[in-house]
Amino acid sequence: MLRRIVAAIILVPLAIVIVAFAVANRQAVTVSLDPLGDTPAASLSMPLFVLILGLLVAGIIIGGVASWLGQGKWRGAARRFERDMQVLRGKLSAYENMADRQSNVPRASEPPAPLRLRPPV
Repeated sequence: MLRRIVAAIILVPLAIVIVAFAVANRQAVTVSLDPLGDTPAASLSMPLFVLILGLLVAGIIIGGVASWLGQGKWRGAARRFERDMQVLRGKLSAYENMADRQSNVPRASEPPAPLRLRPPV
């Protein structure tokens, strides 16, 4: 519940700012992908807010992919440690079973047997 309230407190003003930005920047701009030509052969004409918001989204996606790729060694190490832990758990279980079969000594988790004393003569 608190998470929804915090999200609403953040997202509603952000949506208002984005809508106000879009209304204020409706004029069309031409984006040319041909830097040497006098008449742009490869160009796009779009509202300014579409260009800016599109570049912002593209930057977020590129940054997320770069971050994900940069953390690959940590994910690999976590997978390797998880496999090692599973192997060690299996070995520990095998050793505990072997110790249970070879010894009649009560384990630390088992309560000790009550002492029986002989009556005095």
